[in-house]
Amino acid sequence: MKFRIVILSLLVSGILLASCTAAPPYRGERTSHFDGKVFVNTIPMRKTAGDMLSLGWGTLSEAETWPAWVEVEQQTIARTRVYEGISVTFINHASFLVQVAGVNILTDPIYARRASPFQWAGPERVHDPGIRLQDLPPIDVIIVSHNHYDHLDEYTLRHFAAMENQPLVLSGLGNGRLFDQLGLTNHRDLDWEDSVREQGLEFVFNECRHRSGRGINDQMKTLWGAFTVKTPAGNIYFGGDSGYGPHFKNTGDNHGPFALSLIPIGAYEPRWFMADVHVNPAEAVQAHLDLRSERSIGMHFGTFQLTYEGIDQPVTDLAAALEAKRINPSLFQVMAPGESRQFD
Repeated sequence: MKFRIVILSLLVSGILLASCTAAPPYRGERTSHFDGKVFVNTIPMRKTAGDMLSLGWGTLSEAETWPAWVEVEQQTIARTRVYEGISVTFINHASFLVQVAGVNILTDPIYARRASPFQWAGPERVHDPGIRLQDLPPIDVIIVSHNHYDHLDEYTLRHFAAMENQPLVLSGLGNGRLFDQLGLTNHRDLDWEDSVREQGLEFVFNECRHRSGRGINDQMKTLWGAFTVKTPAGNIYFGGDSGYGPHFKNTGDNHGPFALSLIPIGAYEPRWFMADVHVNPAEAVQAHLDLRSERSIGMHFGTFQLTYEGIDQPVTDLAAALEAKRINPSLFQVMAPGESRQFD
């Protein structure tokens, strides 16, 4: 019942306050995936407002109950830079600290209490971030996959905007106008397959199958994507959010193999609605294979209840999917908030 009320309250508040929550739209020339007004996926999605209302209403039997709070022991992390191998620290949701070749990278950082335009309604975190915001080492690059509230968090980005030496922020076309409003001055907007070189690394913005929008009036008006980070220690893939599609294999063919992939495994039920935009664990395992990833880490689960499945179901389903494909579970794992791992 609580989850259903949260969804419905978001729908109502979104309709009432759409004009003040919408992000600035992208303006540019037409492309294969931009018609001059909105961006589109290679594989179209066909969801209506009625479908969204159906998702929000649901039934008591469809939405699993999450715990109100899960205790997490927040960790500290050394401020020394990593020059050998790849170090990954899981913060929460899709937020990782990736340290490689002396560069500190933060992915889709969210420290806000709610993944919502408002802090009085919307999906609320059920655990603390694994690393405190003030305990992070100096951040050089922030990559933002798209502008949904659980990935582009204004609270966190304003923290970095207040710094004298701001990190470089990379995201899809159109998001720079919002970054300007937040006080970020060092940012780049990227189209699919655009790349940026920074401190000896190459960041490539890859196609994925998702959508964008922070209000009713800005749906699909900025670009979403994934990232390849090309490093001396091997290529790293950050998947953001995505439904399954041929883009995984295309990225694997064009930029793989990957030493490490960060792949979403949560927010996938009910499939009739979520399949367009979120892989389930079985599809995540196939993406791991398509990307030609040596090792993968699951993300996008266990912090905010965004969909119907239980808090631990993604981990259970991931284990079953790996067994079905006869893949050693050590090659696709999950991490606890605050946990760090080193990959040589």
